Amino acid sequence: MDKYYLVKAEDIPQEYDENGFAMSELLPGTYDGGIKNYKCFLKAGCQVSPALYGEETVLLMFGKGKGYISSGKEMHNITELSFYAPNFDKEPYTIYAIEDMEFVLSVVEMNQWDKELFAASHVRLPFFIKVSDAVKYDQDCKGPNTTSWHILSPKMLGRIMVGVVRAVGEGTTEKGHPKVHQWNYCVGNADFNMTVGDNPTVRHKSGDWSFIPAGPDHALVADPGKEVYYVWYEHYTREKDICITLAKGEEYNGPF
Repeated sequence: MDKYYLVKAEDIPQEYDENGFAMSELLPGTYDGGIKNYKCFLKAGCQVSPALYGEETVLLMFGKGKGYISSGKEMHNITELSFYAPNFDKEPYTIYAIEDMEFVLSVVEMNQWDKELFAASHVRLPFFIKVSDAVKYDQDCKGPNTTSWHILSPKMLGRIMVGVVRAVGEGTTEKGHPKVHQWNYCVGNADFNMTVGDNPTVRHKSGDWSFIPAGPDHALVADPGKEVYYVWYEHYTREKDICITLAKGEEYNGPF
């Protein structure tokens, strides 16, 4: 398996339909673990009601543009980096764009262990959070002036974990985590360097999307005056082990 996969923002198709909506799969064929990710674009003044799933969990990551989500009796304003997980097929929702919007929609298959973990404990759905409302944390693999936020921790929505990292002139230098695959969604004014294993360093900019399979060391660090700003999105590789461990209340020792 290659050490990383990357698609640049300018290479992601934007084929709009008559409703001002475009959607294309990100890095198809690079991961066979039951997750498919899609880059979505919605023009200002338009709306879209995404497909509903009864057996899969769905997560939306709103990286650009302002708008709002309407679902049932709730309405959520999207004014910054935000995240939304619908309540399966129980409650339709609609996204309205005030400005041109860009977001990632991820569909996650739930196997036996995901379902058992979800039945035992999960975040209440539908779930919405803005990055400014999330819990901040520090980690020894990140620079002293780097800010990180927890969005979804283990056991909140099956085996996926989500967080955000932001800094100027520094970032994350992390030892490989063999039990967790990681995707990176660059947002804001992101302009930083990504190095995975012994591969040549590549530039990562706003709108880019990358996938680092479990294992290799990796660094996401900005040059002086440049910004690191990305969503990390992880999927535990050994689903049975993590579900049993977390169900028993044992300590989670994985990465964030």
